[in-house]
Amino acid sequence: MLALALLLAGGAVTGCGGRATTHHKPGTSHEQASGSAGSLLPAADAAGHKLREVPAEGAPEVQLAARPDSEDGWNLQLSVKNFRFTPDSTGGAALPGAGHAHLELDGRKIARLYGPWFHLPAAQVPEGAHTLTVRLYADDHTAWAVSGKAVEGTTQLTAPALGPSGGHGHGDSQPAQSPTPGQEQADRTVTITVRDGKVSPAPARTELRRGERVALRVTSDRADTLHVHGYDKELALPAGQEATLILTADRTGLFEVETHESALVLTQLLVR
Repeated sequence: MLALALLLAGGAVTGCGGRATTHHKPGTSHEQASGSAGSLLPAADAAGHKLREVPAEGAPEVQLAARPDSEDGWNLQLSVKNFRFTPDSTGGAALPGAGHAHLELDGRKIARLYGPWFHLPAAQVPEGAHTLTVRLYADDHTAWAVSGKAVEGTTQLTAPALGPSGGHGHGDSQPAQSPTPGQEQADRTVTITVRDGKVSPAPARTELRRGERVALRVTSDRADTLHVHGYDKELALPAGQEATLILTADRTGLFEVETHESALVLTQLLVR
């Protein structure tokens, strides 16, 4: 009995201290606090994520800069301090100075970032002046905070009028924008519609061979974010507009495709 108890205890330690999962389990919340770094506050950030307070000394820091891209949109650079991006452990415990970032346009989340660079397409930014915000999060999706305020950086961006091709021009000589790169090379296309909280067609498995490219074409009646688990790929879903994510299925397994805000499973990618 003593040996059995020790064996079970050892298994429990392994389960709690092993490699963090790459995505949250079905039925659990992005807000689950499984780490011991810092202390959770009752307050939440603008997106509803709990704040994880840490001392100011050695706390994560972030600054954001935006530069026009020569072909389309802007290239964003996140300059971080006391922080590292950990895409492989997203959904796991909150570890000091680790995690990912969220990108917001005028207070609306448009992407999750797993590195210091991100290309913002012109099609996602309406004409006019805007505020871009990046906020740092722990792997358990709580927001790093200092003195009760989330750790974030902002920058201003002004988008010109849409050009004839639907993109923002950066000058009179700007050429017409070509179709989305790689879209016509997709081996499979999955078209999904989300309306009134229902997915059409009903969620099913999409079987792929390893190395195939799949295009996920999604139209949602409300603004949301598409997330492919396991690959940690995300795509902003503007309300009422079709959005397409091109994914190369370069790893085998079963991967759920879901929406973040409405928590709907759209399909499952079965890669053999």
